Amino acid sequence: MVPESIFSSLVGAAKPDTSSIADGVLSPRSTLVRKREDANIDLDEEEEEEYRPSSPVKRAKVAFSEDVEVNLVDDWDKAPELIREEVHRALKRQAQGDSDGYDKIKQVYKTIGRLDDEVPSAETVRYHTVALLSNVELLNRSCSGLVRLVLRSEWVRQDDEYVSLFTKFLEYLVSAQVIWLEEVMEMLVGKFAAVSKPKGDENGLQAASPAQIRRRIHRALRSLLRLVPIGNDVLLGVLNNHFPASSNSKKAHIRYVHNALAVIDYAPELRTKILALIMDRIVKIDVQVQIDVADLADETGEVILQSISRSREEVMDDSDEGDTDEDSDFEDEGLDPESRKEKAIAANIEKLDLVLDIMFETYEALFSDPKQSVIGLDALLAGFNRIVLPTYRSRHTQFLLFHFAQTTPELVDTFIGVLLKTVFEKSHPSIVRQASAAYLASFVARGMHVSTSIVRDVFDYMADQLSHLRAQYGSGCRGPDPRRYSLYYALFQALLYIFCFRWRDLTVTTEDDITPSPPLMPYGADNDEDEKQHPTFLPGIRDALSLNIYSKMNPLRVCAPGIVEQFADVAYHLGIVYVFSLLETNKRVPLARMISADQRETALTRRKGDEWQRLDGYFPFDPYRLPRSKRWIEGDYRVWTNPPGMMQEDEESESEDGDAGEDSGEDWSEGTKTEGEDEEVKKDVKTGMKQEVKQEMEDEVKDEVKDEVKEEVKQEMKEEVKQEMKPELKQEVKEEMKKEVKQEMKGEE
Repeated sequence: MVPESIFSSLVGAAKPDTSSIADGVLSPRSTLVRKREDANIDLDEEEEEEYRPSSPVKRAKVAFSEDVEVNLVDDWDKAPELIREEVHRALKRQAQGDSDGYDKIKQVYKTIGRLDDEVPSAETVRYHTVALLSNVELLNRSCSGLVRLVLRSEWVRQDDEYVSLFTKFLEYLVSAQVIWLEEVMEMLVGKFAAVSKPKGDENGLQAASPAQIRRRIHRALRSLLRLVPIGNDVLLGVLNNHFPASSNSKKAHIRYVHNALAVIDYAPELRTKILALIMDRIVKIDVQVQIDVADLADETGEVILQSISRSREEVMDDSDEGDTDEDSDFEDEGLDPESRKEKAIAANIEKLDLVLDIMFETYEALFSDPKQSVIGLDALLAGFNRIVLPTYRSRHTQFLLFHFAQTTPELVDTFIGVLLKTVFEKSHPSIVRQASAAYLASFVARGMHVSTSIVRDVFDYMADQLSHLRAQYGSGCRGPDPRRYSLYYALFQALLYIFCFRWRDLTVTTEDDITPSPPLMPYGADNDEDEKQHPTFLPGIRDALSLNIYSKMNPLRVCAPGIVEQFADVAYHLGIVYVFSLLETNKRVPLARMISADQRETALTRRKGDEWQRLDGYFPFDPYRLPRSKRWIEGDYRVWTNPPGMMQEDEESESEDGDAGEDSGEDWSEGTKTEGEDEEVKKDVKTGMKQEVKQEMEDEVKDEVKDEVKEEVKQEMKEEVKQEMKPELKQEVKEEMKKEVKQEMKGEE
């Protein structure tokens, strides 16, 4: 029960002058005396004798004067003390099965579908809320109908005094009856995406602004989290359950994300989990967009992207024009199915763009503070490792890490270190290790703030690991096998990708104290001037490529065709290695069959061939296409450019409009070149093959030497054993011969 002093303060100055009613209810005096005094009747002794009971046993006759004025008290105009007593009595009787008074209390909070003259006044609702607050210990599961009606009431649109009272009611309720905590939080979180301005003054409700409503909701949530120890866990589950579905409007998503992020201000311990929750939903929208866009023609996709022009401020406008709580971006019955699908895709793209823009702003506040940057990176990495990395074909969400991991050189090192650890830790699933290799290559290749020293270190480390894997698999390898050597192929494809983008960082500069060997002269470079145009690579770069390319694992047969062909063009142009003849040979090299035990080879699988076994050319930091949020990666992103003197295919042939397009440099088209081999390039091919043959011969010689040494050791050990056993055997033989001689002599006798 609430103390009397608190109850009095809650009722406050709004209490009317109801002394006559209160006295009639609370005074122990007799009914006749009370009525006579209330009526102000002045009686003489005879009349008084008539009204006085003749006997304490016999019931007196009751007579009323016609001068008495009778006033009936309306249910909505009762005194607060009377309402308090009635509520207490009704809740007690409800527990005993008598629900008459209980149902009357429910009518106070039932406002939906009622006429204006039937709706109780704001003062009556306030008195009943005060009464419920003073009886929260009685609001158990038997009162669930009443509690849910109270929670669904429009309390956020009342005056400030009532909002404070209702917030206190919520605090008392969950403190006394923790069973209501989840439903209370569901009521509050349920308003995150449905904040809208009321249309006028309805039934005494206040025209509270959306900002006021948000503040009231979060004030109540903050007080509950401080009161209840398990509040954080309950709130996380409620936030997850109430996140808007993909069919909900852009406004619903933006409002919900803003309110979910606002929780972090007063519950910082929930930061990582709330950010991960939002990232999880962004990834789902992101993947769905990629699936939908893949089914459209390229021109249609471009038109959809260009149609997204509304500013985020316009989407965040809280006006009610054309917007309801159930507003959807997909409602357009007048469109044909194809147009409706395109409209839905455009809505999802804009939704993804807006939410990512908010997330960039949120993390920007963290990373702008050096003390908070580590917290921000930890939160990003937690979501990345658990959500983004295992998700196939996420396109834009990972750019949060791409941008903020380049904030400082230390963060660049940290992110690359995390990726390398994931690649080489055997405890991770193979698919996650391969995905991590793709993220590593894409980040190093595309990151403008990834320094030359880091590029070289990563390239050297990957080359060393490939060398170890090649030595481990080489002796038992019978040809390219994507299943057995999946990590090897993923690493080598990552190496090719880094080389194509960052080859300049792998060349000798004036700052390097190195005397390199002269570069190979590419096709067409028949004079000294042409030769000087081509770079000289650091020692070990050419070997790292050639030894793997011409190894038994034959990685160019397994890596993605687009990556292989682009590498072949770049490597040929730079004069570092020539692989076109090998690519022609690889067309006739089969891959190891990967038919599982529960499958059988069919005519269809044979007709498909083995090209489906090749690696996917997915690299997660391909060009960012969202129109608004792409502003965050400007200056961080390295676009594809051809090496000097190397022409793009669409530049070699005239196009109708004379413009190759913005993304023409990103199209790593397939195709092979088989002409133009000169003697220098052939020497390079022979050098690579000689190195491979030499390695094989060394292995064979090593085996032969082992066999010879084994025979020699066997002979030596045989002699040693012979020398050790000879005296003992000699003595044994002598003893046996003596026994035989004795037996022969006995026989003769």
